[in-house]
Amino acid sequence: MKFTKSKEVEPTAPGQVSIKKRSKVPGVMITQFVEEIPEGKSHPDFSRKPIALTIQEGKFAFFKAIITGDPTPDVTWARNNGDTSDPGRYIVSYDPVLGEHQLQMPNVGVDQADTYKCYANNEYGRAVVTVTLNVIEVGFKKSKAMQEARLEQREKAVVDLKKTLRTRADQKEPKKDGEVDEKFWELLLSADKKDYERICIEYGVTDFRGMLKKLNEKKREIEEQQSQYIENLSSLRHIEIKKPGCAEFEFEMDLKDPNSKIFLFKDGVMVPFTNETDEKHSLRQVGRKFIFSVNGLNPEDAGLYQVDIGGVNIFSTDFKIPVADFLVKIQEVKCVEREDAVFECVLSAPLPKISWIGKNVPLEQSEKYHITVSEDMLIHRLVVQDCMQVDKGIYAAVAGIKSCNAWLVVEPDPDPNQRGKKAARKTTQAGGGGTDLIKIAAEQQEKLQKERDERMDEEPRKRVRTGPLIQDTIIDPGVHFISGLSDVHAIIGQSAELECKISRDECDGIWYKDGKEITATDDLKIVKDGAVHKLIVTNCTEEDNGKYRFEADGRKTEAILVVEDPPRMNQDDLAKFSEPVIIKVGQNATFKLEFVGREPMKVQWYSEGEEMLEDNHIRIEKSASHSRLLLVKCQRKDSGEVKLKLKNEYGTIEALSRLIVLDKPTNPMGPVEVLEASASCVEFKWRPPKDDGGSPLLNYNLERNQIGRNTWTKIGNIPGEAHYKDTNVDHGRKYCYRIRALTAEGTSDVFETTDIQAGTKAYPGPPTTPKVVSAFKNCITLAWSPPTNTGGTNIVGYNMEKRKRGSNLWGQVNPPDEPIKGKQCDVKEVVEGMEYEFRVSAINFSGAGEPSTPSEFVIARDPKKPPGKVIDLKVTDSTYTSLSLSWTKPKEEEGVQDEAKGYFVELRPAENTEWGRCNSNPLISSFYTILGLKSMAMYWVRVVATNEGGDGEPRDLDNYIIAMPPPVRPNFTNRKMKSFMVVRAGNSARVIIDFEASPMPTIIWLKDGTPVSKRVTVSNADGTSQLLIPSAERSDSGIYTIIVKNIVGQETFSVEIRVTDDPKPPGPVELEENVPGTLTVSWDSSPDEKRDNHLHYMVMKRDSIKRTWQTVADRLFNNNFTAINIMPGREYKFRVYSKNDIGLSEPSESQTWGIVRKKEKFSLNLAPSKPCNFDSAPIFTVPLKTHATPEKYECYMSCAVRGDPIPHVTWYRNNISLNTNTNYYISNTCGVCSMLILRVGAKDNGEYKAVAENSLGRAECSTQLTILE
Repeated sequence: MKFTKSKEVEPTAPGQVSIKKRSKVPGVMITQFVEEIPEGKSHPDFSRKPIALTIQEGKFAFFKAIITGDPTPDVTWARNNGDTSDPGRYIVSYDPVLGEHQLQMPNVGVDQADTYKCYANNEYGRAVVTVTLNVIEVGFKKSKAMQEARLEQREKAVVDLKKTLRTRADQKEPKKDGEVDEKFWELLLSADKKDYERICIEYGVTDFRGMLKKLNEKKREIEEQQSQYIENLSSLRHIEIKKPGCAEFEFEMDLKDPNSKIFLFKDGVMVPFTNETDEKHSLRQVGRKFIFSVNGLNPEDAGLYQVDIGGVNIFSTDFKIPVADFLVKIQEVKCVEREDAVFECVLSAPLPKISWIGKNVPLEQSEKYHITVSEDMLIHRLVVQDCMQVDKGIYAAVAGIKSCNAWLVVEPDPDPNQRGKKAARKTTQAGGGGTDLIKIAAEQQEKLQKERDERMDEEPRKRVRTGPLIQDTIIDPGVHFISGLSDVHAIIGQSAELECKISRDECDGIWYKDGKEITATDDLKIVKDGAVHKLIVTNCTEEDNGKYRFEADGRKTEAILVVEDPPRMNQDDLAKFSEPVIIKVGQNATFKLEFVGREPMKVQWYSEGEEMLEDNHIRIEKSASHSRLLLVKCQRKDSGEVKLKLKNEYGTIEALSRLIVLDKPTNPMGPVEVLEASASCVEFKWRPPKDDGGSPLLNYNLERNQIGRNTWTKIGNIPGEAHYKDTNVDHGRKYCYRIRALTAEGTSDVFETTDIQAGTKAYPGPPTTPKVVSAFKNCITLAWSPPTNTGGTNIVGYNMEKRKRGSNLWGQVNPPDEPIKGKQCDVKEVVEGMEYEFRVSAINFSGAGEPSTPSEFVIARDPKKPPGKVIDLKVTDSTYTSLSLSWTKPKEEEGVQDEAKGYFVELRPAENTEWGRCNSNPLISSFYTILGLKSMAMYWVRVVATNEGGDGEPRDLDNYIIAMPPPVRPNFTNRKMKSFMVVRAGNSARVIIDFEASPMPTIIWLKDGTPVSKRVTVSNADGTSQLLIPSAERSDSGIYTIIVKNIVGQETFSVEIRVTDDPKPPGPVELEENVPGTLTVSWDSSPDEKRDNHLHYMVMKRDSIKRTWQTVADRLFNNNFTAINIMPGREYKFRVYSKNDIGLSEPSESQTWGIVRKKEKFSLNLAPSKPCNFDSAPIFTVPLKTHATPEKYECYMSCAVRGDPIPHVTWYRNNISLNTNTNYYISNTCGVCSMLILRVGAKDNGEYKAVAENSLGRAECSTQLTILE
């Protein structure tokens, strides 16, 4: 690549210098023109440099920079391949407020893509920074500038590669165009180390040493470029198919600028993407994680995917879609609980691994799922072990872009004896193709082998054999390999062996290295042992790296020999290094070890697992062949393990040693424990020093001071035991002692004891409460522990006392002059059946101390037998968090089982093997409620009876229990549920179903037998389910079914919802007389007839005589009707209505129809009419009935009265008016009089009367109300 501007020479005037300076901002080059800059002045520098930019063609591009310097620098802009003098395309500006210098390019073009430089000059120096502009052509193509820049970089890389990747044979023909595909390096930069070998083989690269060297250089270059945009890049996961039809790759990244543009390329072509997961290409960001998805996979999606930011490659991954299909797909499997289920499939091409998905979750090898592949990699198998109800669902096999799925159906155990119990694990398997799959796979394998042979033997060799028995020419199949070469890794200086085996012993072969034939040498041995051919490299060197090939009779096999050079140490040096280094405090310690290995070598020193870094006390020397550690002025705390760790690209090795720094011991430690402080001696002990200084403890030096005197008496040295007995004491005096520890390295600081008094009476404290060890009718054994306070002297014995229940007197068990020596006593002076308690007091040289607290009461009798099993253990109630139990006391059998004194309830979750007790103290009652259970969890429960003789055998429930209320089959509680609903279009439709069920059921809503759509909202709560259609449409009409199902059973209910609207009227009505006396009415259909199958028509008629509309036909589903009894001389009109479940439409009315008939004149003389009078006195047409109602129930009385004018009705109880009493609800509707009493009581007994009055009279009606108790 040619940069003309970069070749300009820095201008230097006479007296000027050219001093290169480093800026705090990376990428800025500073040249200082003077040796010393005056105070207050400075050369130019960038506090913020321009940032590389990738932008689409036609957008507004700009670079910003903030520059410092005194005097103010002159700022200019330039580009490598062109000039920036065109004011229409380049605008140079300065913002004095922000202090920013800008180069603006409005409507940027592809030809402006280039490398730009910003210069800042003043009299003291110059600062230069370089920045790149990449312009993307419209149409998702990379800009020509970017392509040219990359092309030039690739050309330069190819020149280097020709040198570094040229094989050592050098005679090998170069690649067709003499270069390595750039895709090779892009893949390596993002690949794991374990994939290097595979990628090199795929691209034909054999010089691994040169490849690694070049790769490290490229990594450094790309990391420098990436550092402009990202702070951290990790967790690279290459593209793979996650689920059918979708592939994903992901990585974690921290962007310096969250607004940085991210670009996705496939095979060098920009690919548009969105954050919508249902699009073809999408990007999801979750925190630091970026996830790219490719949906709707097809073969064209294979290729190299790259993620770029600002023209810098961040991640590359190669997507290869296996060319394989399913010859045999997985089939539905039905199995019984606790049985294994097997899914098997056969592929058309061998694949080492396919993806298995269970219920939309990827499956991996585990105790639950066993995934296997046949030897020919055609048959793939998934075994779902120990199937339970939770395992049923859809399972899928995915091979590239092909997939197949099938159901796993888990049925309950048909054995009636196992219902409600946990079944045993079954050894049988359900599913699997068996021998049929093996046969199909074998046929496919033969087909594939035949295709491979045809490709290898495009020109088959024919060999003609002659002899007396064979007259015709036959085809010899030739030599083939039984086992080929395998890649070998060897350490430099050691031996490596390549071995293969062919089908014939007499056949010879030729060995090649990197395409060149090789012969045997001192270090290279070629061995033929029958059909086995070996190549042995006795002393491997770096020149032995390469690809080796063996050819025999036209067949060949290849393998790669990789010679590694890991860190190594001489064993004698390592043994010497491992010997401890022993020094004294203040001295220096040196550790040195020589090694060999490939550079670069990372050398690290550790002290007690913590890495040591150089400082004033640590000095580390490193070279290519050895490392030396110097620890200056070591202290005691520096003692410990010293480790040298060596690491290079081939491995890691460690060497261990130990540093021991000797010092004087620390002072002895307290507290002092006084063993005896009598009138004749003082005996005490202390704790040894915490650190002996690295040398064994020899002696202790003691001094004594008698309290009240100023002098210390030297006692002298005693052996190294932290104990001393001073017999030269005066009764009643107090003494203090000074103690020092002595070792070969010196004497410790002094430790001074507290004052110790000789000869003072100090009684011991009380021992622990005696515990009953055993109890019989003639002996009770008790044990105890000594007191914590001995009174300063040794305990010489114990006194024991006993007391009967109900007595206040304690009696001593042992004689006063014979104290009990041990910490256990057998009391034999007891009376059978009596109850005793015991206490103990300790005795030292001063006497007996305080007695202990009394023991529990114990009966002098032989031990009891444990009780038997409880009887009739059962569950009385259960909820989601609790369980109530009851049982009956076990029976007593003399000599076998005694009476139970209490009970323990034990619980074990089904997934555990250990029982836990629910109560810590025995229960007296024969019932118990267990709380805190986990909802719907499975438990085993048992009850254990106990007494003084111990725990009896447990009684288990027959079956496991589940934490839930008692099972209830689903049942609908509302018996008035509507099975048909009519809803006006646009209104909401709501169906509420009340039910009871236990455990909590599964609720499913169906519309016409299929799941309801997303428009329908289903809300489930405890005991109720609601279906809501917010804004009903005609398409929502149908039969809605609810299925309520749990482990006990299921219940269904259906409701028909009809969504319709007010019907539109029918078309014009026409009348036609075909038969005298009849009239045919016809009309056009309503527009709603096709949309509403319940729509029908109603016909009404009116004649000129009656002048009222009468319905003559209803529920007509056709468009005509014949009216009869059409009288001549009358005029008729007809109306036709559309009618549906909502109601009637507006009418369509016919024209008037009439037949004129001549009539004779008729006259009639009528007598004058008399006015009618309907007035009448009140009369009860329906009287009151006698009532007998239970207390607190409601009572309803009614009667009917007639009269004109309408009578006024008054109610009475025991001749007292009730009309104004608010406790009675009284109404009078169209002559029906009623009275309602909500809750009757004893006060409501009596005679009730209704009195009706008007202006013409009065009527009464009475009854009797009796209240039942």
